[in-house]
Amino acid sequence: MIPRYQTVLFFILLAASIIMGAVLWQLREHAHQRLLQGEVSTPTQAPEVAPPVQATLMVANDADDTLMSQVLSLPLPSSPTERARAILGKLLDLYAAPNAAHPVPGGANSVTQVFLMPAPPAASSPVAAGFGAGGPNPAGTSASGGLGNEGQPGPELAVVNLTSTFANSHPSGLETETLTILSICGTLHANLPQVTEVRFLVDGQPRATLAGHADLMRTYMASDAAVTQETQP
Repeated sequence: MIPRYQTVLFFILLAASIIMGAVLWQLREHAHQRLLQGEVSTPTQAPEVAPPVQATLMVANDADDTLMSQVLSLPLPSSPTERARAILGKLLDLYAAPNAAHPVPGGANSVTQVFLMPAPPAASSPVAAGFGAGGPNPAGTSASGGLGNEGQPGPELAVVNLTSTFANSHPSGLETETLTILSICGTLHANLPQVTEVRFLVDGQPRATLAGHADLMRTYMASDAAVTQETQP
């Protein structure tokens, strides 16, 4: 014979279980409805894709120590600094590809930033151009706005910030390091003709050489990158 208090306790527990199950079911339904309402109220937007444009890469070739012009159609951002970084990223992706004519590991992530600023007068120092201990001026502007006498953009200095991983893993040698530097300079000038000078940083700091030979403390002129061959995609 089951004691009366145990029978009462059983029915109390049974009733509590039923009530808790009903409450959990209602909470589940309410949460499901809120989820559906959130999905409906959030408009679906297609990701914006930049239209493809023609970009010219100055690709290095170790076989004859030359640069060749290669034209590609690439989706590029409208911002000049972001466009410069994207184009250089594509150039370094070519170098990181298997069987590259100028094999260099790293790829697009080797370029973290590209700064553009008015080129300093010949007698000015890099510090006067905003390239000092505090780094380049990200805005890339001066008091005159970097415009020529007729309202056209004047000559610009590009500051390319490379990663230390790229510099440390770059093949050592005067010829191969110089080809990398000149191909970057030539590619910048080919796509942004106002860029006439290029300097380099590594992890945001000056560095003596790229991999032991090519000088990274000097300012490179875009005219140094002579193209000897032209190819089409």
